[in-house]
Amino acid sequence: MKYSTKSALFLSVLLIFSSLAFASSDTSKSHDIVDTAVAAGSFETLVTAVKAAGLVDTLKSEGPFTVFAPTDEAFAKLPEGTIEALLEDTDKLAKILTYHVVAGKVMASDVAGIDSAKTVQGGKLAIDSSSGVKINDATVIKADIETSNGVIHVIDTVLLP
Repeated sequence: MKYSTKSALFLSVLLIFSSLAFASSDTSKSHDIVDTAVAAGSFETLVTAVKAAGLVDTLKSEGPFTVFAPTDEAFAKLPEGTIEALLEDTDKLAKILTYHVVAGKVMASDVAGIDSAKTVQGGKLAIDSSSGVKINDATVIKADIETSNGVIHVIDTVLLP
């Protein structure tokens, strides 16, 4: 199957975020969100999607941003053909991706006092920290991966607005 440049970027960003789940936070602090995700190697789909949606420059900017990064496995849970369709509909893809981003740097320790967060897309994410941390229906599987322009929290499910 063919992927557009934007699709390849989104997949690359996704691969990066997945790799971040295993990356050292000390190393990540010297890299921005995109470079950290790429280096992680487990966020290929996300990276490809970010590229396809034209969001690389935004996620490389000063920020700070908090990114809830779905792993490649999270994207694999989507119905067959969904990723390919989204890579072709970059407006919809950008809305979904920006729904995973919160302006500012929200660390795991900050979550205890909040039950929702407004996304860059404009929607709200439900936050439940009663037993682990859930963002809508996604579970945070790795938290507080600090980058030069924010923080990444790895999640097991793609968030849909």
